Amino acid sequence: AVFLMVETMMRDLFREIMPDVRLINIMDDSLLATVVAEQRISPAVTRRMCDYVVAAEVAGADAVLSLCSSLGPAIDPARRLVSIPVIKIDDPHTELAAREASRIGVMATVGTTLAPTVALIREKAASLGKEVEIVESLSEKAFQVLMAGGREEHDEMVVAAAQALAPRVELILFAQASMARLAPRVAEATGLRVLASPRLAIEYTKQVLDGLKKG
Repeated sequence: AVFLMVETMMRDLFREIMPDVRLINIMDDSLLATVVAEQRISPAVTRRMCDYVVAAEVAGADAVLSLCSSLGPAIDPARRLVSIPVIKIDDPHTELAAREASRIGVMATVGTTLAPTVALIREKAASLGKEVEIVESLSEKAFQVLMAGGREEHDEMVVAAAQALAPRVELILFAQASMARLAPRVAEATGLRVLASPRLAIEYTKQVLDGLKKG
C-alpha cells in the first residue's frame, strides 16, 4: 500500500535475505488512504485485498506477504480463498513479543495501525496460553510532521514518546514498518529491546518457502 517502502527498505531486505526469490509486487496506494480517511476497514477494502491475494496465487506465487499493518484484518478472510500461505508483515514480530514479554509497549504514528497490531499480539499471546499487558503509544502529530518533510523533528518526537513509554514496559514493538529505521536509536535511548517488522517478516517468509520446498 506504500510504494516507497517496497522500493527501498523491503526490496533491499529481500535481496539480502532471499536473493533467488522472484518478487511480484501488487501495489494499490489508495488502500491505506481509504482506511485512514474512513477510520475502518470497509467491506469494499476487504474485497479488494481478497482480490489481490487471489490474483497473486493466479500469477503463480508460492506465498503472499502483506506489507500493510493497517490492512492486516483484511488478510484473515483472504487466507480462506487461496491454497498458498498468506503472511501478515506483523505476524512474526508480534508473536516474538508475546513470547518474550508480559508488558509490551506498542508504538505507532498512524492510528489505524494501532488496533490491528494490538489485536494481533493478544491473538498470539492467547495461542501461547499467556496473558499480556499492552501499553499503547500513538504519536499522530509526528506522522503529520514527517509528511510535511520534517524527518528530524519526527524522529525526535518518536524517541521522546519511547522514553516516556519505557518505564512502563519490558519491550517496545513498532506497529509500522516505516518506523523500523528508528529501532536502534530507540533501543539506545530506552535500554529496551525494540522489535520492528520488516526483517523478521522476510526471514519468516523465507522459512515458509523453504518449508514448502522440503514438503
